[in-house]
Amino acid sequence: VQLQASGGGVVQAGDSLRLSCAARGRTFSSYSMGWFRQAPGKEREFVAAIISGDMTYYVDTVKGRFTISRDNAKNTVYLQMNSLKPEDTAVYYCAAAASYTRKYYSGDEYELWGQGTLVTVSS
Repeated sequence: VQLQASGGGVVQAGDSLRLSCAARGRTFSSYSMGWFRQAPGKEREFVAAIISGDMTYYVDTVKGRFTISRDNAKNTVYLQMNSLKPEDTAVYYCAAAASYTRKYYSGDEYELWGQGTLVTVSS
């Protein structure tokens, strides 16, 4: 069972990227899925989550710019990132929690983690 994150790259401020997180080895349609990021020299922070029933949550700094979604047929979760800013530069990680969690913003709630994909936004 593993999560494979992809889609990172180097872009300019204002550009868009779509990150993908493919779940392999298990059906993740009932899982809570989250995206976190860690910038150089900073702690990991919550970015977005999609919980059972497709409820979505975002950190304030990305609201209106990022969209999390899932395609259960493909066992994949996406993070569409628009209007990227230099402060969005980080390694982005996807994570999965087997059960419903109200603490979707806490990394401790997630059992599985992808390997991370680097997003670099230049000014």
